[in-house]
Amino acid sequence: MSIEVNSISKSYGEQKALNEISFKIEKGEIVGFLGPNGAGKSTLMKILTTYLLADSGSALVNGHDVMTNEKEVQRSIGYLPEHNPLYLDLYVREYLAFNADVYNMPKARIEEVIQLTGLTPESHKKIGQLSKGYRQRVGLANALLHDPEVLILDEPTTGLDPNQLMEIRNVIKNAGKNKTVFLSTHIMQEVEAICDRVIIIDKGQIVADNKLDHLVTANKEQVIEVEFDYKVEEQLLAKLENISSYVNTHDMTWELTFVTDKDMRPTIFDFANENGLKTLQLNQKNKNLEAVFREITK
Repeated sequence: MSIEVNSISKSYGEQKALNEISFKIEKGEIVGFLGPNGAGKSTLMKILTTYLLADSGSALVNGHDVMTNEKEVQRSIGYLPEHNPLYLDLYVREYLAFNADVYNMPKARIEEVIQLTGLTPESHKKIGQLSKGYRQRVGLANALLHDPEVLILDEPTTGLDPNQLMEIRNVIKNAGKNKTVFLSTHIMQEVEAICDRVIIIDKGQIVADNKLDHLVTANKEQVIEVEFDYKVEEQLLAKLENISSYVNTHDMTWELTFVTDKDMRPTIFDFANENGLKTLQLNQKNKNLEAVFREITK
């Protein structure tokens, strides 16, 4: 087991940031850790990396207790915090060489992580001269420097443009081929592109924990977009079986939401026939992770 969290709680004064959080992450999993601002994500990550002490409960990383075996935990973790702390006056290789000495790593490892994170074109520069995307690469290179078994990444793509997002995503995905990755982000597309499993936290408690595909399909809500050839009265739509909401999105186009396992497209087709209407288009919209996240944490 790479990460094991058992009934972890943490408070800041009267505010309870974490309330008896428990979960396990197997070796080789890439897990997305999601939640609204203030839900407790960064607090838990800081506990797992030994930067904070929990008030109660226990946590193991690679079998090492975060409370009593800090050095072993730190050796087995590569951590990229939300606000990536870098020495802007150091050159890229100089900064990585300094940290390689801390971890007692051979100098050859510096070139390996530079290549792995795509830093080669900018590796001759001072960190302060780099773009936000390349600074994030330096942070990732540093997290990977000592070849840790577990990567803990707190908002690694914050503030990046679409091209930088894709580049960092690929770096994380490649790094995750032989490591456990625990990733916090607000960008749902990143989770959908990278992660195998999702844990959602809200108000200090876990409200969902499942494989990504299971989480998206487990919810029984079904959204169908339909365009009729003529105006439809709302009270007629309200009588449709299993309907929970109906929104007129444009002209004669409606977005209908049903709560059921049953495919409601035939029902809509029959409804149109019975009311002298034609369906010009009828599409079932797949629910994405963002929609599921909003429903769970609203």
